[in-house]
Amino acid sequence: MNTTALRRTLTPAAAAAGAAALLLTAATGASAHVGVSPDKTAANSYALLTFGIPHGCEESGTTKVAITLPAELNDAQPTVNPNWTVEKVTEQLAEPKKLADGSSITKRTSQIVYTAKAPLAHELRDALVLSVKLPDAAGTTLYFPTLQSCETGQTDWSEIAKDGQDPHSLKAPAPSITVSEAADAHASASHAASTTAAGTEQAAAVTDSGADARSWAGLAAGLGGLVLGGVAFARSTSRRKAESAP
Repeated sequence: MNTTALRRTLTPAAAAAGAAALLLTAATGASAHVGVSPDKTAANSYALLTFGIPHGCEESGTTKVAITLPAELNDAQPTVNPNWTVEKVTEQLAEPKKLADGSSITKRTSQIVYTAKAPLAHELRDALVLSVKLPDAAGTTLYFPTLQSCETGQTDWSEIAKDGQDPHSLKAPAPSITVSEAADAHASASHAASTTAAGTEQAAAVTDSGADARSWAGLAAGLGGLVLGGVAFARSTSRRKAESAP
């Protein structure tokens, strides 16, 4: 193979290898962050937020993870993880906060702290899950600054991109989710009503059909009885006539 042909062969391969290396680097960088994955984001709904703990500080094992809740959330219910102990930290509000149901609160859960029973090794990962009630605020981004403490050192995942700044350029971004539009409750209610009506109509149809079937069955049985009775009467009459004949 001549030099030109070799160069033509190697150029696409080198480009592909370079692209693969960039993708691998991006994937490695993304997975290195403490992030959050919600099972749902609909406004005013209950969601499970899974915080992934992918590595330690440099190469030191993780010993504690403190997740700060945004001001829009009043509470969070931590899921039990056998590898960690967990506690809820509360704070006194500067003034009572009125809730949607008309009641008010003077304290809120400000932080969830998980402490490892044994340091989470650098090459291992774990998942910490919180159950929260999302606010009725579609389009709002909720940030969860997370302090990761290790046997040696800490990593404070609390950076928030400024206007116009690329979030991917942040070295230690805070885990975040964006609240989406709430489900259409009216549409859901209409669908449920339609389903119920259809079920009732079907049940009525089945009942009516059963009644009709029973009516026809009774009529058929009655006609059968008359036919059998007539045959028996005819046989009896013929027998009497035969016996009375000389």
